[in-house]
Amino acid sequence: MEARIGHPAPPLAIGEWLQGRPTPLADLAGRVVLVAVFQVNCPGCFLHCLPRAEDLHWRYQDYGLTVLGLATAFEDFDKNTVGNLRLLLDSGRVIGETEKLLQQHALLKGERLPYSLSFPVAMDWLVPQSADNLEVEIDAFVARQLPDFESRPPTERQVIRARLRAYFAQRPFRPETFERYRLQGTPSYLLIDRTGILRASRFGAYDELETDLIGLL
Repeated sequence: MEARIGHPAPPLAIGEWLQGRPTPLADLAGRVVLVAVFQVNCPGCFLHCLPRAEDLHWRYQDYGLTVLGLATAFEDFDKNTVGNLRLLLDSGRVIGETEKLLQQHALLKGERLPYSLSFPVAMDWLVPQSADNLEVEIDAFVARQLPDFESRPPTERQVIRARLRAYFAQRPFRPETFERYRLQGTPSYLLIDRTGILRASRFGAYDELETDLIGLL
């Protein structure tokens, strides 16, 4: 099941809940749900998305909002790991490019965040990559991201497939929820209404998030 705006939000594919009790979307009927999708090696996630999600959690949880954090990994596979996510949640430690940028902005206390995340946090389900399904992966990506693919010149289609083949071949796994929701990167925001309908899926800046959230509440 793939996500579509205005349709029921597919279940989140979870590898492991690392903080809070397991919280499937099916258990949240009657509440507005904000899913903050991030990577631990994503400076923008820590500059913007996670502080914002934490603020919204505290201000609107009593009005019917549930915030969930979903860590994923579609790049930097040696850094965007369950181990580094656990380090973040247990001690506030950040790593890699996140640590470098937050240090530059004087936003750390030592090597740690000056705040902790108060909502449930899970790791995306990371499906091991297999050479057997490589072409299927490419076909699915093309169908999702390149709707005009078949109308392009044959040589261009060959180049695109070769690049995708090289990219997918070097991935140790694929992030199931990230792909199920057809996300483009991190940070991303998923906004689900009280009846379980996906109302927004946004990558990067989402200036209207609070306005949209209040409208659903």
